[in-house]
Amino acid sequence: MIKDMTKKQTNVVAIVTMCFIFAMISFVTNMAAPFGNIWKGNYSWAGMMGNMMNFAAYLFMGIPAGKMLVKVGYKKTTLIALAVGFIGMTIQWLSSRAFLGGSAIYVYLLGAFICGFCVCMLNTVVNPMLNILGGGGNRGNQYIQIGGTMNSLAGTLTPLLVGLLIGTVSAETRMSDVAPLLFIAMGVFAVAFIIISFVSIPEPAAERKNVKYEHSAWSFRHCVLGIVGIFFYVGIEVGIPAQLNFYLSDPSERGAGILLNGAAIGGAIAAVYWLLMMVGRICSSAISGKVSTRTQLIAVSSLAIALVVIAIFLPKTVTVSMPGYSAGEGFAMFQVPASALLLVLCGLCTSLMWGGIFNLSTEGLGKYTEQASGIFMMMVVGGGIMPLIQEFLAGKVGYMGSYWLVVAMLAYILYYALIGCRNVNKDIPTE
Repeated sequence: MIKDMTKKQTNVVAIVTMCFIFAMISFVTNMAAPFGNIWKGNYSWAGMMGNMMNFAAYLFMGIPAGKMLVKVGYKKTTLIALAVGFIGMTIQWLSSRAFLGGSAIYVYLLGAFICGFCVCMLNTVVNPMLNILGGGGNRGNQYIQIGGTMNSLAGTLTPLLVGLLIGTVSAETRMSDVAPLLFIAMGVFAVAFIIISFVSIPEPAAERKNVKYEHSAWSFRHCVLGIVGIFFYVGIEVGIPAQLNFYLSDPSERGAGILLNGAAIGGAIAAVYWLLMMVGRICSSAISGKVSTRTQLIAVSSLAIALVVIAIFLPKTVTVSMPGYSAGEGFAMFQVPASALLLVLCGLCTSLMWGGIFNLSTEGLGKYTEQASGIFMMMVVGGGIMPLIQEFLAGKVGYMGSYWLVVAMLAYILYYALIGCRNVNKDIPTE
């Protein structure tokens, strides 16, 4: 009994630790956009480059990170990731130094790329760990959704923290103006490193160091299809609010036609999408112990398809009131096309997809779980590739027309939930 109580206490500490790391991932990732606004003042091409460097790092680090879990364990991988994150933030701070001159932008991008390595490793740790701590199945998905809630909370609060520290970004704003935020980030990494050094984390892969691997995660059909699903999912998650922001910010007939403070209103309304993702994950974490992951994924992918298709066909003359922000009126209600509301509501649907796809894809993988986690992280690059394709389509068929790409990706996720998630390779030994 004492042994069981000790194990339960260890698991609680590990779960809290993983949720904290989930929040850190969002904290680091969501700093790229405001930093990009600073660099864009001098380099028109630099606005999204920091964000792209974050995503590109996943492509290079995903598989190595999965191998690290087996070779050095979950705890050491986490500590290495935190150290790498500290270095990445330090390099970004160095980009604010005047002596670098015109080379500063490249130093910043290097720092963003290194921070991408950090968040990739952290993601590789927290997803399988929470799934394992929950025992897989519905409870495993429940734990991932709880961690995802912390991720969404940090994603919602980080822009507010940036705003409090630097106020309005202008043409005169420099990286030196955000030094306090960079120091806070470095401090968070340092404190997290010290805390986790003393925290006991289960090491489910410890006994697998010398295990012979006759197959791989690629041998499992449901895992391979899930890997494709994750690639599309991240493209959906990023593409929906990004294109909505562009649509609302465009004052021309091609866009929503909001002539006054359209950019500010569009940004504020698109931000509601991320807030609803947090709400969705809270709801999922509450019901995942009773409602199967597959059922949830079928429901939300079906609903998301319906919302996006209706949004595409709704004329922009049909409007609703939504909360937004403008310099003259502050936070207020603004008339926007009703399609914006439908797309924002998709945040409730996409919130469940990451944890659901990961949970179903790694079910029954056993000793191949860590390898699968690394491959999954590599596929996060979809958040950089698919929105670029959608942006290209928007230039050809309009903002709303570009959402047919989102519908196609959602249809794939629905197929995965209905058919693709079934493990047809149960004959492969996984112990």
